[in-house]
Amino acid sequence: MPSYLGTIEEKYKTQKYYEEEINGVKVLRIRVPEFSKTDKKSRVKNIVSYFFGAMGATFKVGKMDYVFSISQPPILGGLLGVWGKWVKHAKYIYNIQDFNPEQVLAVGYTKNKLITDAMMWFDKFSCKRSDLVITVGRDLVETVENRFKGKKVPKTVMINNWIDENEIYPLDENNEKVQAFKKKYGLDGKFVIMYSGNIGLYYDLENLIKVVKKIKPGTKTADGREVVFAFVGAGSVLDKLVMYKESNNMDNVVFIPYQDKEDLIYSLNAGDVHWCVNAKGIKGVSCPSKYYGLAAAGKPIIGVLEEGSEVRCLIEDTKGGLCCNPGDYEQIEKDIQWFIENAGNGEVTAMGQRGHDYLIENLTREKSVKKYAEEILGC
Repeated sequence: MPSYLGTIEEKYKTQKYYEEEINGVKVLRIRVPEFSKTDKKSRVKNIVSYFFGAMGATFKVGKMDYVFSISQPPILGGLLGVWGKWVKHAKYIYNIQDFNPEQVLAVGYTKNKLITDAMMWFDKFSCKRSDLVITVGRDLVETVENRFKGKKVPKTVMINNWIDENEIYPLDENNEKVQAFKKKYGLDGKFVIMYSGNIGLYYDLENLIKVVKKIKPGTKTADGREVVFAFVGAGSVLDKLVMYKESNNMDNVVFIPYQDKEDLIYSLNAGDVHWCVNAKGIKGVSCPSKYYGLAAAGKPIIGVLEEGSEVRCLIEDTKGGLCCNPGDYEQIEKDIQWFIENAGNGEVTAMGQRGHDYLIENLTREKSVKKYAEEILGC
């Protein structure tokens, strides 16, 4: 069931399975319990319920040529693919968006070696049983290779994620709905440095907001606009950020709820500069797909990403923003100051335009989906 924020619509609370059709595709949905992103037990209950429900759902569909599973839920997503391959005698494609246990180790979510070793064994098992691993960054391909240390490496290809460039694109700053969004949240007339997405564990946001604190309320850009930092989204770290803002009287920080998909174009266009960040240790483990939406909207980027990571390479190759390493808080502050000092001079706009042009040329939805079709049908 759709439950990204943990809540389930009433229409999905009465049956175990629901059959739907979306754009000609038959969809079988599995009921799961509601959960809180800050409550580990409720999240585990949600994930385990989905896992066993999905195993049962495998028997409710007919003959299959391919089984396609993603790396969510962690570890269990891969095992569902192995299960589907075995039950349906089909080819199995494992799409790895995030590597675990590498991700939980990077942020210290658990330090229990018995648990993390078991997670690694099971996920390597899923990789070995696949006919094709598709992942989303050059550095993530290296992680697959490193997992097997020169032994037989599963067939692996890299295909970039995407945004639908027909849904997200640059809008004029005077667009009526962009202006309405800005007025609603007190951003009109301001220079907006925006973070949009999951306010969760893997982005070092608790330390980044300490850097933001150094930019005092009332600070103005070179062209006279007041600087404001907007955080759009929700997640397990949000309450901590809100408390930090309030205890430090950071009147130049605004928290904004998740926007509906159809309104995302207006919120993204409301930012003058956008954060694209990962915590230290996430290189080769996860790829911040929010980059594609930022580039589609033609926005310059403050990248806090490790050298050699997929998105940092894209930003640096296109000169679409400024990048530094996670944990280099002094350089992060300097990059923020650069945008403040150069607001309105043309180069800031040009950065966003270069990222947008490269995306339209190389990273469109059509191009990436075509690559998926070619690789899957060819495996």
